[in-house]
This record gives sequence, structure tokens and C-alpha cells, in this order.
Amino acid sequence: MSETPSRAGSADTDEFVILSETSESGPRLSVPGPGGLPQLQRTLLECLGDGMESAGGDTLAGGDGPASAASQDTAPPSEGTASPPCSPAGPDRAEPADSAKPAPGSPVSAGATEGSAGEDVLEDHCTFHRVQYLGAASINAPRSETEIQRNMAILNAEEASRQAIAVSVAVPTTPQGSVILYDESAQTEIVSFPVYRILFCAVGPAGSQEEHCFGFTCSRGEAQETAIFQCHVFKCSAPRASCRVLSCFARAFRKQPSGVAGGEDTARRQLSYDFELAVEIQEEDGKGTYSAVPRDKGGFKLRCHTQRKVTVSVRQTSEDLPPLNIERCFGLLVAPGKNVRHGEMTLLEMLSMGSVVGERCSYAVVGLWDAGDPNLGLLNQETPKDLPLMMSIGIDLVIEGIHEPVRFVLESRVRVYPQSERFWYFSAKKLLHRFTLSVVNTGQQLEFVKLENQGEVESPRSLLPNLSLTGLPGMPGRSPSVTSPGSPIPEDSDNDDPLPSGTGEVSKDCGEGELASWGDVLAKWRFNLTQRPRGLSTLVKRGVPEALRGEVWQLLARCHEDPDMLDTYRMLITKDSSWEAVIQKDINRTFTGHDYFREAGGVGQDALFKMSKAYAVYDAEVGYCQGLSFLEAALLLHMPEEQAFCVLVRIMFQYGLRELFKDGFAILHLRFYQLDRLMEASIYRRGASGRALMWRFIEHIPELWAHFSELGIESHMFASQWFLTLYTAKFPLYVVFHVLDVFLLKDMDWVFQVAIALLLLSKKELLALDFEGTLKYFRVSLPKRYRHEENARQLVKTAVATKVKKLRKYEKEYLAAKEQERLREDPADRLQRENRQMLAANLRLEHENDDLALELVTGKIQLQRKLDVAEEQCERLSKDLATSQTRLADTEEEKRRLLEESCQVKELLKRELRKGETELQRNVAIIADYKQICKQLSERLEREQLAASSEIQLLKDIVKSCEACSQRLSSESLRPVQHPLSDLCEEQDPVRARDARIRELELELATTKLAQVEVECKNQDLTHQMGAALAELQASKSTWFHKTLSSIKEAAKKESG
Repeated sequence: MSETPSRAGSADTDEFVILSETSESGPRLSVPGPGGLPQLQRTLLECLGDGMESAGGDTLAGGDGPASAASQDTAPPSEGTASPPCSPAGPDRAEPADSAKPAPGSPVSAGATEGSAGEDVLEDHCTFHRVQYLGAASINAPRSETEIQRNMAILNAEEASRQAIAVSVAVPTTPQGSVILYDESAQTEIVSFPVYRILFCAVGPAGSQEEHCFGFTCSRGEAQETAIFQCHVFKCSAPRASCRVLSCFARAFRKQPSGVAGGEDTARRQLSYDFELAVEIQEEDGKGTYSAVPRDKGGFKLRCHTQRKVTVSVRQTSEDLPPLNIERCFGLLVAPGKNVRHGEMTLLEMLSMGSVVGERCSYAVVGLWDAGDPNLGLLNQETPKDLPLMMSIGIDLVIEGIHEPVRFVLESRVRVYPQSERFWYFSAKKLLHRFTLSVVNTGQQLEFVKLENQGEVESPRSLLPNLSLTGLPGMPGRSPSVTSPGSPIPEDSDNDDPLPSGTGEVSKDCGEGELASWGDVLAKWRFNLTQRPRGLSTLVKRGVPEALRGEVWQLLARCHEDPDMLDTYRMLITKDSSWEAVIQKDINRTFTGHDYFREAGGVGQDALFKMSKAYAVYDAEVGYCQGLSFLEAALLLHMPEEQAFCVLVRIMFQYGLRELFKDGFAILHLRFYQLDRLMEASIYRRGASGRALMWRFIEHIPELWAHFSELGIESHMFASQWFLTLYTAKFPLYVVFHVLDVFLLKDMDWVFQVAIALLLLSKKELLALDFEGTLKYFRVSLPKRYRHEENARQLVKTAVATKVKKLRKYEKEYLAAKEQERLREDPADRLQRENRQMLAANLRLEHENDDLALELVTGKIQLQRKLDVAEEQCERLSKDLATSQTRLADTEEEKRRLLEESCQVKELLKRELRKGETELQRNVAIIADYKQICKQLSERLEREQLAASSEIQLLKDIVKSCEACSQRLSSESLRPVQHPLSDLCEEQDPVRARDARIRELELELATTKLAQVEVECKNQDLTHQMGAALAELQASKSTWFHKTLSSIKEAAKKESG
């Protein structure tokens, strides 16, 4: 969660306590801490002075109007004078934990304007001037900070094109007040917003263009259904004014709890509140519902890449202290690991929050755990067996009277399994921790001291029995319901309306002993799928656990692994069927009492439609018959549609259900005859002790059969739906699932056993009814009777004990009677009937033939189209191949030419390098010779200079001996005198002049050669550049042009040769 104060919310459900004045001096503020009230007054006056001196800053105002801003007293009042009443620094619930307090200069209430004796104190306001009203926009999520900031950005961007309104915003300091907008120039009231209608307040993101903006959302309309939400956006001129406005809103939302209100002399005392925090995690089961995950000593057992819901319930257990009211949840957080820092936890999307119905001092929060959240990726990956994983769950609660939200953090072990993992030993107990919250009651508020986690405690069964959170205020776009696999009808709903199909709730609780027995049986069964293990029949008759039904039904039907049928189903759903209109009409009436199939066009109805259409295409002889959709819906509630289709095919073909729909329901009439004979005969069942040899006679249904005969009620009037839907159409889900358990274990005989048990248990009621009452009882009252689990168990127990051994005998009697009837029938009538049957069969075969012919023609046309496309593609590929071969030959020719040119360039480079090295060596030798000559000349020059200096010094010494010459020499020594013998020496010494000229020429020659060497180097570089340019030019020539020139040259050579 963010650690900056970014939002302020209001809660308008608690009461406020208004205290009357008890002293003549008026109310006074008790300020704890060093300095007391005088220090606070000096600090406030300094802040006010800074705010008035700053240009364009926020102006502080007291009272209920903006005019009071000009009459602020800057001198500190003496202790004898009545100080202006100031709102105490109460708990700012809008700030998260560790949030920064308002900076100096934040506006506070300057006091209320007191009237004469007997007048009420007017409400205080903090007024902000030079505020720009950018406008308002409708908002769908009024409590979303992101939505408010998005509206800020839009309205702030449109400020240039839309003229903003200069207003003054007056924010009250009490929840009973209203936020008032005044016209900046005329100081007249424009509009007011009561605090109880303001839902949320937020400022713009720091560092953005909306940093100076703030906005709040409010509701309009009296009824919740017709209420609309608007977001009002403002822009401040001062840099930090938006944060100051937010602080004032937080103070306006703040309330004084009734349980901790007291006078200024209340002694500071520390209180310890005990809380119990229960955590439950639910995972999506693929049917649109969420089921609780298992938990044992090793922690929660999760499946990877699965959507989850986290339900956290908080209950105050300290009975001797005033209850602490939890106003709202500031955030629900999850993070992998233990001892996680607050900033590293991931915030979950909250679906609902509120007090638990029927529980005292209890609060529950439901959050959505997104499986694709990258921050929680460690909890969505399969956990290695040797690597334990910890998980931290935190919840920030805003508690009335405490300044900042309190974070409860608990840790638990967790293991993440593959997405297809099944948990046989199911234990979904909640994680329960006990916390101790220590606070100090200052008389005005509660100061947070510490929160200690006392560790995990055992979860009693009576703790928080219902986490459905019915009636909790849901978040926008989410349902507050937590677990609702079905929609159970209230027990007292005994009206004349039939029980909707799919009604009832099936508990997933199962005893440890029964789960252990099922675990042993399933282990043996998986080892040998062809043979049912011993003890399976007893367990199935007691009822398959809800968590295991999907796999057990597939094993009982012997279609646990049938990849061919799965592929067939995927192919069938792509075909068209003439039954689609009828199927679409029926699925809207299937399992209307279950949430999974209730939504039109939802996931459940879509799967039901595809499964019904696939079977209609698969079994063309039967097609689609009304009633199959109920059986399919029962299967879809326990397994994916592919596996459900496989089980349906096995039930129809191997268990003989499809025979009831064939030949004009001939076999169904046989079942009715067998049921009539069972009702007419006497039936025995085992005694309650369960011993095989202990039998007792049951006064059975002959009386009921006689009663039905007297009323004219035939078995098809009430039993046709039982046989065709396997009791899935009208009975509660608990009965439906249990009947299917035993049906898959046995065969069609079980349908008769259940029918006899239903008639046996309802005999007394049926004997007292007339014709219409009997039919209504079968349609309405009988299914409602088995909404209670005990009645359903009694039904199955009675059906299991009922024996129907004479069914084969009754079948032979029926067939013999039909044969006798056929023999007694007129041959012409018989032949006409057989003719009609053959015509019907012939018509059906012709339809099938037409369908096959159409499919054959369609297949041929498609194959021909595919063949044409393949031929076109082959021709195109052949052309591409020829082009590629031509390009390959050209490329190889180009490659060969480039290799030759590369070799030539390499040889040229080597030759030039050798030449350059030779010239370089020669130049180095010349330069060395020149250097030696220069060195010799320099040495010779130095020797000559020394000799000349010695001769001159000798002459000077000789001249100094003559006084006359000495004086003349001293007077003329300052000006340069050309040597008198220089000309003579030049004339006398021509050899020396020639030598000097030779030296000059040699120096000039050396300089010229150096310049020549530089010119040659430059020439060599230019030659290399020209060669590279020629190579590029040659490479850029067209291949065909080069080949043409080559062919012309070769032809010329051949002719010349």
C-alpha cells in the first residue's frame, strides 16, 4: 500500500455525541505534551502568518462563511481570555499506516463565532480561496482513487478549452457540516455538499500535472437503485494546498467514538483488546463457483494458476471492554515469505466488506486473488517437495477512535500443487490467529501502542459459522456472496409451486474415517481399473463424497480414460444439428434453481447446449429427447463437458437408457408394466439389523395399487419422468446425486427400487388423496419432502433394502402378452402396422442416406477445393524453385568473380606493401645519412666558432697593450664593426665559399627529398582509394551486363583464334 496520504473516506453509520457546555468559560482544549495549549497557539499563529504572507496561498477562515477570513487576531491571547475553540487533532482515518502528518501551514479551524447567550455555536469551516473548479463528471466506481485521478487528468487537460470557475471552498471540521462552494468575486454561495453524501476524496499523483488538483465523489438521489455518483475536480494555486484540503476533509470525516468519549480530566490508561482473525482461501472449481481449499498441519494446499478468493474475518473477543467499531477495511494484502516488509505486500481487489450478519463485533472482508499477478508468481508455481513455502496475509482496518489504520499480519505455511491435483483427505478448517491490541485512552481518542500476534489457536466449530456475508455492502460490479453452489429453498416454503430443478445444497464435508476408506478403495481401483475393489458397493450405497463424485462416476461407468471419445466430442460440437432450436428452448428450463445454469448464455448453459447437440449428432437414431438435459446438467456439475459426454454415452448405451426412447417408447411401456406388477405383488426387505437371513414382511403396495386403479391413475402419469430422467428433473440435488451414485454401481433395476421406495414412504398420504390431489402430490409435495437430508437418506436406505427379483419374469409375461395380442390381431391390421413401421424405418434410412450423400458430396467438393489449392501452390512453388535456381547460379558466378578480384586485390596489396617497405627503408637510410651530415656540419661550425673566438680574444689582448688603440677600441666597442678582413678572407678563400654553398645545396636537397617522400605517400594512399573505388564500381555493375561483355570477349577470342 502507498504510504502517502492519498485518500479520505467517510462512513455515515455511527452516531455522534453532542456535549453541552458545563462551565461559564466555554469549552477548552486539553493538549497533552510539552508546552501544552500555549505552544500549540504559537505554532498555529506562525502557520497562519506564513499562509497570509505567501502570495496566492490558502487563506484560513473560521465560522460558517468566507467573510470571517479577514478578522483574524494575530496577537496570542492571554490565559485569562477565552481562547478560540479548536478542533482537537483527532484520528485521520484517511491516512494509511506510517503516513506523513500535514506539513506546517496546513489550515486548521480558527474557531467558531459565538453568538449571544442562548444561541447555538455555528459549525466551523476551513476556507480555501483562489481555487479553480474544473468541473464534474459521472463515475462508476466512486471509491476508486484511480477513477478519480483519471477524471482529474481529463478535466485538467480540458482547462485551456473550458473556462474554469474561480471559487472558494469551505470544508467543515465536523461530520454534520457541508462542503460549500462560494463565488470568489461575489462571495455568494454556489452549491453545498453534505459530508454524509461525500464518499471519497483524493489528490492528484505527485510529480504529475494534476499534483495541485483534488477531487471528491458524492451521490445524488435518495434511493440506492436510482442514485448516481459524480466526481467534482478542483485545482489549487498554491503548491501544497491540495494536501491541506485533504487533511481538512479527513478531519471532517473524523468522528468521536461513543465508547471512549470523556472529559479533559480523564486519566490516561492502557487498554488491551483481544481479537480473533480467521482466514479462509477458496479456489475456483471450473464451474463458476469457489470452494474452500484444504488445510492441514502443513498449511494451505493450493493449485497453481487458479483464481482464488481470500476471506478474512475479525472478531473482538474481549467482553469486559467497550466494543471497538471497525469502520472499513483499508486494504487486504498477500505476499510470499515471512517477515515481509509492508511495502512488499500485494494489494488484492476487495469484493465485499462489512459486519457479519448475526455476529457481534465481527467484520469480514473478501478479496479476489488474481492468478496472473506477477508479484504473487511464487504462490502460483508448483512447490518442490523439499522446499517449504511461507505466505503472509495482512489486513489494514480503520478502527473508530484510532488515528491510523491497524495492520493485522499472520503467516502460514502453504504448498502449491499442479492444477489437476485432487485432494482426497479433505480438511477445510480455517486458519485462526489471536491478536492483542494495546491502546491508550487519552479521553479524546485512542492512541495505538502495539499489536501482538499470540499465535495460532484451534478453530472452534461455532466460530463464524456463516461466511456468506449476506447483506454486506458489495464493491461495484461484484456479488457479495462467497459460497452459493445452489439456491436452497427455505424449509417453510410449502406453497403450490413445484420445486425448481437443481434446487438444494450438497455439503462437501466428509468424515476422516470415510475419506480414509475411500482413499484405500480408490488406490486399489486405480491399480486395476477392470475390477471393482471389495467394499466399493457398501461405500457407494452410503453416498459418494461430493469432492470425489466426478472421478468415481467415471470409474463406475468405465470411461475414466477414453481419449477416442474425447476427440469424438470435440469433432461433434463443430457439426450442425437440426435439434438446435429444441435444445436451446430446453436448456432455459433445466436446473433453474442452480446458479451455474440460471444465467442465459452463461458458461453452464453453453456447456449444456454443446453437450446436448453433440449427443444428438452422435446418436442419430435417438437424437435429442426432452429430459436428457437434466441428466447432462447433473454430470456437468461434477466434471468437464468432455468427460460428462463420455459418461452420458455409457449411461445411454451400456446401462440401456436409450432403449426407453426407441421404437415409440416400447421399452418404456414395458417398464411401466413391471412397475405395476411390483406394486401389485408383495415385496420383502431386510430388517434394520442388516443381517442377510433376517427378513420381515412389509405391508406393501397392493392397497395403493388398488387405490390408483380405482382413481384411474396409471403408472405413466407419475413414473415416466422418473425413468426418462433418472430422478434428476424434480428432486433436490442431494437425492439426485445419491440416486446416480447407486445407479452407476447397479443398473436399471435401481430405478424400480427407488420408485417402490418413494411409493412406500408416501403410501399414507397417497391413500388419502383423490385423482387431482394425487397428481399434484407427485408433482409438488413429493420432491419437497426430500429437501431434508434425513428424509433423503431414509429414501435411499429403503430403496437399497427393497428387492425387485421378479423383473425378468414380468418382462417375459409382458412380451408373451404382446405376442398373444399380436397373434390375436387381424393379419391385415398387423401387416399395416408392420408396413407403417417399415415405412418409418425406410424413411429414417432415406434421411440418413441423404445426410450421408450430402456429407459425401460436401466432402468431395471440399477435397476438390483443397486439391486445386494444393496444385496452385505446387505450381507457385515450382516457379519459385526455378527462380531460386537461377538466382543461385547468378550468385555463384558473382561469387567466383568476386573471389578472383579479391585474389587480384590481395596480390596488388602485397606488391604495394613490399614496394612501400623498400621505399621506406631507403628513405630511412637517406634520413639517417642526412642526420649524420647535419651533425658533422654542426660540430664543424662549433669548432670554427671557437677558433674565431680565440683569435679575436688574442687580437684584443694585443691591442690592449697599446694605449691609443685601447682607447679607440673601448670607444667603438659598443657598435658592431664588420671584420676588415672579411672581404679579404672571402676573396682569399674561395674554397671556403664553395664549401658553404655545397652545404646549403645539400640542406636544400635533403628538404626536397623529404617533401618527395611525403608526396609519394600521399600518392600511394590515393592509388589505394582509387583501387577500392574501382572495385566497388565493378561490383555494382549489373550481372547480366558483365556476362554479356564476357561472352563478347570470349567470342572475339574464339574468332581471332
